[in-house]
Amino acid sequence: MTDDPIKASLRDAGLRATKPRLAVLRALHKGHGPLSHADLTAEVGEDIDRATLYRNLSDLADAGLLRRLDVGDHTWRFELTGCHDDDHDHGPHAHFTCTECGDVTCLPAPELSFHGAVPGSVGQGAVEVHLRGVCDDCVD
Repeated sequence: MTDDPIKASLRDAGLRATKPRLAVLRALHKGHGPLSHADLTAEVGEDIDRATLYRNLSDLADAGLLRRLDVGDHTWRFELTGCHDDDHDHGPHAHFTCTECGDVTCLPAPELSFHGAVPGSVGQGAVEVHLRGVCDDCVD
């Protein structure tokens, strides 16, 4: 039995805890927002080639450990799903995209109500909230 919750989450999802998968999940766990393939390539270093990284992102998303996110710039970003600890709550939440620098950050999960705002045939899990504006770093 392992004390590593990241390894346990992989095994619970039916995946082997390989070095590339662990590197991806650890990078996303310490991040503060969704990361693109390019962001993750820079984060995990040269130990994992780009194709292996892409395959692992797809496998982790298919297994439900990651969520794919498109904020309108035609770049897939990935974030953790279903992981809760003292520093992270990766349940449903909104995202903020800076229109100047392009950074995407997670916003705290406010109490959002979609009653009457979306058709009844659209499940709450299918709704994504994206806010756009200029971040504090770009205002100056």
